[in-house]
Amino acid sequence: MAFVDKSTTFFREGDVPQKWFVVDANGKTLGRIASQVARILRGKHKPQFTPNADIGDFVIVVNAEKIKVTGKRSEQKEYFHYTGYPGGAIFQQFKDVLKNHPERIIEHAVKGMIPHTKLGRQIIKKLKVYAGAEHPHAAQKPEVIEFN
Repeated sequence: MAFVDKSTTFFREGDVPQKWFVVDANGKTLGRIASQVARILRGKHKPQFTPNADIGDFVIVVNAEKIKVTGKRSEQKEYFHYTGYPGGAIFQQFKDVLKNHPERIIEHAVKGMIPHTKLGRQIIKKLKVYAGAEHPHAAQKPEVIEFN
């Protein structure tokens, strides 16, 4: 009987090449696109996925200002921030954030879907979000990825 190696192979960050992807958020639903982007950032789409290593890919999201939400969320959704001072609670409506800083909406949604650890803080740095259709990462030759 031959020996069969049943050990699991764990990969390090340098073992798996990282690619760049471009996602167009024009007309897409916020939660659906955020979950797919988080999956790519984390590296769960790769067969070499390792839970304790950052082997995910870089993601560029363009047209963040054209993201949509369903139902009455555009009027009812609020973003909360606490400054740390008494009376320092800041509430912002979704429509105001979309008008002033549309990239923060996608960043906030994706950040909530990745681990809240040192690894998660490292992973979120690979997300680049832009309000318009242009991005300065043409030198990395990003691939366009389309979600269903």
